Amino acid sequence: MRSTLRSTAAAIVAIAALALAGCAASAAESTESDETATTTGDWPRVIEHDAGTTEIAEQPLVIVSTSVSLTGSLLAIDAPLAASAATSVNPLTDDQGFFTQWADVAAERGVEVLYPNLELDLEAIELYEPDLIIGSTIGGDSTLEAYEQLSEIAPTVMLNYGAAPWTELTEILGEATGLEANAAAVVETFDAYVADQAAEIEVPDGDSALITYQGADGIGLFMPESPQGAILADLGFEYLEVPTELASQTRADASFFTAENTPVVLEDVQTLFAIPVGGDPTEAIIADPLLANQPAIANDELYIVPVTSFRLDYYSATLLVDYLVEQFGA
Repeated sequence: MRSTLRSTAAAIVAIAALALAGCAASAAESTESDETATTTGDWPRVIEHDAGTTEIAEQPLVIVSTSVSLTGSLLAIDAPLAASAATSVNPLTDDQGFFTQWADVAAERGVEVLYPNLELDLEAIELYEPDLIIGSTIGGDSTLEAYEQLSEIAPTVMLNYGAAPWTELTEILGEATGLEANAAAVVETFDAYVADQAAEIEVPDGDSALITYQGADGIGLFMPESPQGAILADLGFEYLEVPTELASQTRADASFFTAENTPVVLEDVQTLFAIPVGGDPTEAIIADPLLANQPAIANDELYIVPVTSFRLDYYSATLLVDYLVEQFGA
């Protein structure tokens, strides 16, 4: 098998960390060069979000994030983020529990750990005396059940990061923080970068697909409409038309298939991408008798994308594009 098939999750994380400095610089340059990047806009303003409606009296100067999944987008728009919840330390994070794709940016800006291991700590939040709290309604970092308590501390905006692309979330956060120009600059910078890089790629023929491999439990298959699928499409890849009628579960961003149905689902896929959420799945996929004869596997067209691709923000989306250009660049 080619060297791309033997990459490990640890190596991917290391590459992501090395590439991060360039990504962060790009975002910073795009916002700092815009004279209107920190306009205050009209206040107070009302933000409609996934937990209700919140009035924000004036532009926030101290923000805390209870969602480690949304922290990257706050950093990308240069929001005045004082602290963020941290998850447990794992291959996706640094030694504090911050995601590797933006951990260096957080350190440079002095962002502190709000509380560790996603264990909600209302007292810790109060100590920061925030003007705005950002949280999520889904996932392991959801604080939806504490929405009312959080709202008593400060205006609180909660987003479902599984139901909208990172670009849309970035724009919503821009509105909530008064940094609309920053948010627009981040999205425009990324879109322009993707368009430029698409010209550098020799796209392989046939359908492509992006999965998480779950062994005996089958696969999670990202939908064409997912942020990950959209990046592949924008770079010129033909994405598989997902047979959702065979799925055991379907969401807006992904569908899930049993091991028995997986060969049928992937039978026309010529280029297969996998996210190593539990470690590099290459050997397990190749050894899986249900997958070994699939076209992508038989023809050595299996690629292990950066582990950071699982949850996209400006930083991890840029790393995914960089990886694809590295593999398929003309």
